[in-house]
This record gives sequence, C-alpha cells and structure tokens, in this order.
Amino acid sequence: MRRFLSFLLLSPLILSAQVKLDLTVYIPKKMTDSLFIAGNFNDWNPKSKAFHLKQKDSLTYFISLSLPKGNQEFKITRGNWEKVESQANGKPIANRTLNLNVDTSMDLKIANWTDNFKQVEAEYHFGDHVHVVDSAFFMPQLNKNRRIWIYLPKGYVKSKRKYPVIYMQDGQNLFHANPPRANEWAVDSVMDSLIREGSKEMIIVGIDHAGKDRLKEYNPYDSQYGKGEGKAYVSFLVETLKPYIDSKYRTLKDVKNTSIAGSSMGGLISMYAIAEYPKVFGSAGVFSPAFWLAPKIYTDIAERLAGLKNSRIFFVAGDKEGTAMVRDMKKVHDILNPDGKNRNVVLLEKEDGKHTEWFWHREFVPFYKFITK
Repeated sequence: MRRFLSFLLLSPLILSAQVKLDLTVYIPKKMTDSLFIAGNFNDWNPKSKAFHLKQKDSLTYFISLSLPKGNQEFKITRGNWEKVESQANGKPIANRTLNLNVDTSMDLKIANWTDNFKQVEAEYHFGDHVHVVDSAFFMPQLNKNRRIWIYLPKGYVKSKRKYPVIYMQDGQNLFHANPPRANEWAVDSVMDSLIREGSKEMIIVGIDHAGKDRLKEYNPYDSQYGKGEGKAYVSFLVETLKPYIDSKYRTLKDVKNTSIAGSSMGGLISMYAIAEYPKVFGSAGVFSPAFWLAPKIYTDIAERLAGLKNSRIFFVAGDKEGTAMVRDMKKVHDILNPDGKNRNVVLLEKEDGKHTEWFWHREFVPFYKFITK
C-alpha cells in the first residue's frame, strides 16, 4: 500500500504547487460513526482529525483539501482499518486513485464496510529461517512491548561464523508469508536469492511498528500528530535491542557491520538513527522517506555532517510518489553529498516507483549490494 506523500495545508515550508480537492461521499445507510479519508498524503492514518469528513445529511459527507499536484491514493474509513470501505460483498477494494493536476470535485459511493462481514483471518506461515525473537519484547525507553523478528541465513545453523546485521522498521511487513500478502517486502526471499548468487550473508532484525502511534514513534520531533517518540525509539534500538541481539546471536557488533533501514516513516527514523548514532550504524537504507513531517531533520543532519563522513547512506524514491517526496529526499542527499563526489552517499530516483512494498522489495537489491560491496 502506498502510504506517504508530502502535502497540504499543514506546513508553510512546502513550496510545491497545491490544488484543491472537493470530495463528496455517499454511504449506503445511516450510521453514527465519523468518516475519515486516509491516503498516501497522511501516511494512511485512518483517524486523522485533519482528514475528518463533515456530514451534510444522513447519507452524505464531504471534505475539502489542499494537496500537491500528482498521483494520490486513498480510502474512506470509519476511524480504523477494521472499518474501512469494501465492495458490496465485503471483499477489499483497491486503493482509490486520482491524478490531481487541477482543482477537482469528485463524488464517490461507498458500497459497504468491511466490519459488516465476518473476516476469516489467514494463518500465515514463514520460512524456517524466519523466527519471532519475542512476541512482546519490552521497550523500556517507551514503556511498550513489541514483536521482534529475525531472519537468519540458511547457513547460520551449521556454521560458527558471525554475521553483519540490518535493523529494519515495520517488521510485520518485512518477510514473505504463506499465503502471500500484498503488503510485504519479502526481504527473506530477496536475501536467499542474493546469497545463492554469491552475495554476503547477513542477519535481518525486524521491529513491528506501533500501529496507530506509528506517526509519533517513527518521528524524532513533535508534529501535528503528537509528541515525537522517535528519539526514545532509536535509544531502544541502540541501548536495548542491539545488545540483546548481540548477546543471543552470532553477530559482528562493530559499526561497519551494523545497518538500519526502513521506508516512509521508517525511512525518516532510519536517517535520524544513523545521524544520531553514526558510531553504531555504519550504513542506512532510506526508502521513500517522510521528511516532510520532520523539517528539523535538515538542520540536524547539517549539524552532524562531520560525524557522518564515514557513513554509507542509500536513498531511493519514485517519481509516482510525487514531486515533494523526491525533492525532500534530494535536499537531504545534497546536504550529505553537495558536490556528488561522495561515493558513500547515493540517490536513486525511479520513474515507475510508487509508495508501496513491491517497490521497496525491488529496490532492496541495489541497497543490499551497495552496503556489501
């Protein structure tokens, strides 16, 4: 699912052209729940106050938004993803899409809601080299618990070697499941293929995201979505999780063999992590980063530039994510690599790239080759 674009009324720093979207939504029957629009312009937050629809009458709702020009994707919810719009038979609908280039008025009809139907949740199975480290690992810096995953190369069990480690955000979407899911990176499948071709073996640790608090947990700064918890989250990675992984698994603990990666909000927090702890994380994969929600990141990176001189940083985003996404990524890249001569900092802009897991799945390959060469 594409989850992010720079937008809107919320930041005076955004200079890209804005267009107006007037949206009218017709529902199948009267209800008491509030309606929200969730899309790539608000990190698919299903209950953002800024995207709350106003009620016109018992069956009609409306909202007027100012958005950047470009491709937008969205759905209508009743406050959470268990109450998202569906087909008439309860089956999921594809993301609604709109190429917004001029002021636009749009009418849409809701056929039904997912929660009106009994959902049979699939029992997912993963490869025998993907394990759950702990289903409720305690995060003392945040006073929360979180599921932690680990991918061990197939050769790990029979060897006595130590391995480099990549720490990745959004752990619940990282690994290939059976039956397959639409929103997975399938990095274990990519890793298996790369290793068969002779690439270096590495361990991957996945940390599940915070659900409704993701916009705060992956942001080191305060925003319109609440007080940022990203600094505490990164402290958890460095002070609690990494020492635990290093003590339980055969890892190479030094900075050259420790990486961090993520997409969207995960890309933002990965960039912050390597800037804040360049002696812990030697490289970072910054996929489609949500820099628009954290403008202070530019100042912080500039101030930490000297400490990042040995860091390897990989940026990637797609043109179909919007001009603001690519522009903001290039701005950070240019702070780190102003003359383009630093081979440790690379940027890829892909014409077909969308804000979705299949794109990050594909671009994981050049990222992995970059950090292992």
